Formats: sequence, structure tokens, C-alpha cells
Amino acid sequence: MSIPAIKATRLSYAGPKAPVLIAGPSLGTAALPLWSRAAAALDTYTVLAWDLPGHGASPAAEEPFSVADLAAAVATLVIGARGAGDIPADAPVFYAGVSLGGAVGLQLGLDHGTLFDGIAVLCSGAKIGETAAWEERAETVRVQGTPTQVVGSGQRWFAPGFMDREPAVAAALLHSLQDADRFSYALCCRALATFDVRGRLPDITVPVLAVAGADDAVTPLSFAQLIADRVANGAAVVVDDAAHLVPAEQPAATADLLKDFFGAQYLEGK
Repeated sequence: MSIPAIKATRLSYAGPKAPVLIAGPSLGTAALPLWSRAAAALDTYTVLAWDLPGHGASPAAEEPFSVADLAAAVATLVIGARGAGDIPADAPVFYAGVSLGGAVGLQLGLDHGTLFDGIAVLCSGAKIGETAAWEERAETVRVQGTPTQVVGSGQRWFAPGFMDREPAVAAALLHSLQDADRFSYALCCRALATFDVRGRLPDITVPVLAVAGADDAVTPLSFAQLIADRVANGAAVVVDDAAHLVPAEQPAATADLLKDFFGAQYLEGK
């Protein structure tokens, strides 16, 4: 296993004293189409969104990695941004990740919790799916490519009617899946195959907000509730008319939830 190279894109800038949100991706998505509309609504936050290996702006991975390795890569990114002044020394830093990005958020809470003032886990879980299914998908994509996943992902990602209401948003997300490096995607699947932190959730002391889409069949509300119940300081909430990509489907609602939760943590810490 190795720590993969990842890159982040600044989606918004709210000034030198603004709190900073590190936004994490879902498997098969790039940061820009997933988070750009929510970032615009998070007008009091500077938003930096990172991409998975072989997705968006990040280079392809050449060696296997775990979810813990992805979390280490994000921690390195945050520390580096602090050192370079891209994140001001006194600015609070929050994290919000979707699906695999949410799993990374839980791992950050376990391994790098002191870097963050609060963590939001969206459409995710302490364990997602079954090992055999992830291994099978990894092999399919490794051999045949990411276009094999477009139809199924479109069905899982979006609530009923979304693709008709927001065809450009849906198309951009599905194109980011189609453009993802197949070998890196397969390695992400294998990282998810071994991810299970259900027994370690009580060790997470950073405040955690777990968000579920009401129509999400992949990571339903029960997944969010388990996280909220087991971490030291957690809350769970459901977003209506959304499935597995809440920031893209309901950007205003996502921004409001994050502002309320992170704002409360920031005020409490002052």
C-alpha cells in the first residue's frame, strides 16, 4: 500500500479570515461537477475540493492504496496548504466528503482528527457494500473500463426526476465517471472492499454530521444514524429529493446544513 498523489481545486474564496472547507468526492466523480454549486452557496467559506486518484485533476495511481492512505493524502494536503499560507494559520478547517470521500472523512476523524474542527459524512457509511461486490466491480472496470458503470451509476446516484430536471449537471457527473482512469477506479473499489471502521467509531471525537439522501439505496439513513449514534459527538439528518450525490442534487440544502453544523462548532470553539 502507498499514499496516492491527489490534487485539490479551489472552488470558492471567501477572504483571508474565512473558514475553510475541504470537500471530498464520491467514487467516479470529479470535484468540480460534484461540489461547484454547493460551493457557490457556501458563500462564507473558502472551499477546496480534492479529486480521487485518476479522477478530475488528480494523477492516476500506480500502486494499491487503502482508505487510510487516502486520508493520509488529504491530511498531507491540508498540512501543506497551511504551510504555504493557502489556509491561514488561524482559520478553522472543516471537512465534508461524499460516499468514498465520506469514508475518508471518518478515517480522518480517526487518524488526523486534530486537523479539523468538524467533519460531515454525506451519503456514506462506516462500511459500504460487500467485499465480493467491490472486487467484482474492480475487475470489470480494470478490464472493460469505466463506461461499463455509467448506466448503473446514473440509476444509483440521482433521485427520480433529477436527470430530467438537471440534465447538464447529471451529464457532467457521468462524463467525469467515463473519463476516470479505469485502473485508479479499480483501486478505489479495492480500497472500499476492505474498509470497515464500525468498531472504531467511538474513537472519533471530532464533531460529525452524517447526511443521508432520502432516496439513497446505497447508503440509506440507517448508515448515517449508526455513525451519529456511535461517534462521540454526532448528528444525523436526511435530505429530501436526493439520492447518493446530495451536494449536486440539493446544493442549497447541503450548504445550509453545513453552515449550520460547522457554524455551531466554530462558535463553540471560540
